[in-house]
Amino acid sequence: MDSLVDTDWLSQHLDDPDLVLLDCTVTTIPHEDGGFHNVSARPEYELGHLPNAGFADLKGNLCDTHSPIEFALPTPEQFCRAMGALGVGDDSRVVLYDTNYTAWAARVWWTLRWVGFDRAAILNGGLAAWTAEGQPLSLEPATRPAKQLTPRPRPELIADRDEVLASIDDEAVYLIDTFPEVYYRGDIAIYERAGHIPSAINIDTLQLLDKTGRFRPEHELAAMHSLDRNTRIITYCGGGIAASANAFIMTRLGFTNVAVYTASLQEWAADPAFPMVVDAP
Repeated sequence: MDSLVDTDWLSQHLDDPDLVLLDCTVTTIPHEDGGFHNVSARPEYELGHLPNAGFADLKGNLCDTHSPIEFALPTPEQFCRAMGALGVGDDSRVVLYDTNYTAWAARVWWTLRWVGFDRAAILNGGLAAWTAEGQPLSLEPATRPAKQLTPRPRPELIADRDEVLASIDDEAVYLIDTFPEVYYRGDIAIYERAGHIPSAINIDTLQLLDKTGRFRPEHELAAMHSLDRNTRIITYCGGGIAASANAFIMTRLGFTNVAVYTASLQEWAADPAFPMVVDAP
């Protein structure tokens, strides 16, 4: 199974006994002041989801809910237990989707890689692509027996703020800010401080998608990521969600040393000891 599957493939394999399909959506609620907050999309899932899909709750047991950082990683053991409860075992195949811009699914995909599981894919275009083709939805929750998912952690796939700080002056490391350009430049701030981490380049996650919400063709994505594929790459955003989509694409393009700074600007911008840059108008 490829790491990116389309609706035709999924419709043909939807009933495969080893396939676990998971809705990874998080609902983002905007505020009048330009801010936002995120809540579990389980209520939306219960109103209609892909047949046989379970719900992977990034606002629940797939994160460390005791951390002040939203979407903070749990331990590998905790994450594997949560996925095992959803029916994911060492021999499973997993397909992930969401309802908006694929980054939520990408975050779960990246976390599965982090714990050592490589038999996962993302549904290209997510729920929108599925419903646009007239494919059915279901109101029935998926019921699968719990399975054992063995953690085999790859710590190099996650960057912390000390590594990011050291990378600012390290020409052997590329930092990639995956926010839209207006946030990268510092025109708009959605965290404690505006701007970006010094030396970071900007590759907007939203630009990875075409107007249908599917990923752009490989040659276009490769042109957007014209970097040394063996160099250390660290992606970041606000909470490591959009950054996971870029990391997913870079992995598909053959980059061999990619990490996600999962705490991202939630952590970095909140501490004035860590530098940020605002571009001149």
